[in-house]
Amino acid sequence: MVRFDNTTVTLSSWWHDKLILSGIYTLSGIYTSVCHELSGEWNEISANRNGATKITPHILVVDDEDDIVELLEYNLASEGYRVSVARDGIEAMKKAQQDRPDLIILDVLMPRMGGIEFCDAIRQDARLRTIPILMLTAMSEEEDHVRGLEVGADIYLTKPISLPVLVSQTKALLRSSERIEDPPDRIQIHDLDIDRDRYRVFRNTNEGVEEIRLPRKEFELLFALASRPGIAYTRQDLLDLVWGTDVLVVDRTVDVHVRKIREKIGDDYIETIKGVGYRFKD
Repeated sequence: MVRFDNTTVTLSSWWHDKLILSGIYTLSGIYTSVCHELSGEWNEISANRNGATKITPHILVVDDEDDIVELLEYNLASEGYRVSVARDGIEAMKKAQQDRPDLIILDVLMPRMGGIEFCDAIRQDARLRTIPILMLTAMSEEEDHVRGLEVGADIYLTKPISLPVLVSQTKALLRSSERIEDPPDRIQIHDLDIDRDRYRVFRNTNEGVEEIRLPRKEFELLFALASRPGIAYTRQDLLDLVWGTDVLVVDRTVDVHVRKIREKIGDDYIETIKGVGYRFKD
């Protein structure tokens, strides 16, 4: 048996032998590589004090740099997350379809399928398009940042970045995706029908009902504005409402998302209030 945080864990004989052979049958000597593998078993058997099984968020790390992958995998597992890894967009898509993650941390420059193409493919997939995506890349130019947001990234961070900042942004994005808002579950305004439960937007046209597909953050931004038509929101108001107060994003993020929404639903719904921000037409 081994003790973790005052909890006694009985290991399988396989793990017992592995720890003995590694010479690390003490807490102070736990090896990084063993921690990676042990975290999976630990997460599966961990329980809260009431005996209920903990729900462990699943994070998919997509990067082709071994050192980055190992660093992220270890630190995220240490925070209690279940972590899976893919080396390019093709492998990541297969893994996401087989085991839907709660969050994707995504590099941009990778072989076979890069991060931009993968992000765009995720946002086109009905089952996967609401997954939060954090782009973590060495591409730091403004046009790279804008392009990442345009294809559907929720947060765009550049390497190098401190691990505490990355972990805090990961936690904030996961909290944001679980946040329960006060507005109604469905809004019908003008010719739009916005259904928050299903993350779907419909528009009535002369030819019938048209479905408009939006990535998660674009949907939440539209929903926030449409919930209070005629009310002007500053960019910071919208960042706080949609991304949360503890997520590291800039005002430009709102502008990019509003532009993408207008490209899909038209310019007749969201007004720009010069010097202030945006409002939904009443």
